[in-house]
Amino acid sequence: MSWNAEKLAAEVAEQVVAWRRYLHQHPELSFQEDKTSQYVYETLESFGNLELSRPTKTSIVARLIGSEPGKVLGIRADIDALPIHEENEVPYASSKPGVMHACGHDGHTAMLLGAAKILSGYKDKIKGEVRFIFQHAEELPPGGAAEIVRSGAADGIDSIIGIHLASYLPVGKFGVLYGALTSSTDRFDITIQGKGGHSSQPEMTVDPIVIGASVISHLQQIVSRNVSALDKVVISVTMLNAGTAYNIIPDTLTITGSTRCFDEEIRKNIPIWIEKIVKGITDAHGASYEFTYSLGYTSVVNDQNVTKLMEDTIRERWGDEDIVFIDPVMPGEDFSEYLKKAPGCFIQLGAGNPEKGFTYPHHHPRFDFDEDCLVRGVELFIRAAEKVVME
Repeated sequence: MSWNAEKLAAEVAEQVVAWRRYLHQHPELSFQEDKTSQYVYETLESFGNLELSRPTKTSIVARLIGSEPGKVLGIRADIDALPIHEENEVPYASSKPGVMHACGHDGHTAMLLGAAKILSGYKDKIKGEVRFIFQHAEELPPGGAAEIVRSGAADGIDSIIGIHLASYLPVGKFGVLYGALTSSTDRFDITIQGKGGHSSQPEMTVDPIVIGASVISHLQQIVSRNVSALDKVVISVTMLNAGTAYNIIPDTLTITGSTRCFDEEIRKNIPIWIEKIVKGITDAHGASYEFTYSLGYTSVVNDQNVTKLMEDTIRERWGDEDIVFIDPVMPGEDFSEYLKKAPGCFIQLGAGNPEKGFTYPHHHPRFDFDEDCLVRGVELFIRAAEKVVME
């Protein structure tokens, strides 16, 4: 077989779309990807030349070990879906009520299967190893990446790459960023313990709702008064729970929210700032509180050298016009766990197309994408492999 990356990617394009549609029809939630992982395993097994393993119950790692020693390139895709009820009326719509691939993970998996199918036929040309990581549970912290890393399945990797489909970019464009790409994503939970009573006698109570309202208002001042305007930080209250009747002041109020930032020093300070506010306000009102802060994903920080390799690969094949230098984004990504083991790069691949109606954002019940982007993702993967383990 002769090596022609463009031709090889084109030859699997139809199959990649078919894989994506099957996966879209059969979504599974984080840590529950039993049938998805089995489907991926059996598909990989059919290619030959791959050493397959399951570092966790619902993840798969396929190793393509070449005929000569060399570097180890990791390529990662995520396989889980979201607890969203799909509203698209398409032949490949989700067959599971309340579960949907609304973030493009079906596309990520299909692209990596396409790359594995192609590269597995060129074992004799590989100098080193390509390690294909099909990861579970990206959508639900603590996430699947941390489990895979703990299992040792990422040991020995010299560099790692991944692609995330991006509905905000035109189909086929590549979003490139050096340095921090995604924010950290942490969670806070506050329980305010007051003293309930009848709504007609508020003076006899310690009202947790009024106290909570003051806490929420003051939390908004953390970003504006503790952080430089040049730093990007988000503190969002997303859930409130209190009360059982319209005429009863409750005993307790719970406040839950998320924080996001790019700077690790700021990240360390945020829970200190939050608790200082909660303590001050509850003390002032004679209430008590419980505060927990849960660390989520750290920032994805693209390595300079690996990102340069990816940029050069894109530029050489598709030209300057298909590269978009993007700004950091605030959603989190557990691809960051692999970057604690090896330098890497996470590329955004445009999948939006208003002319075809692909305009809805990720995590929307009508999210879908232009499948014409998939062949580009496959080709970028195999061209990157060509540079790292075949030259």
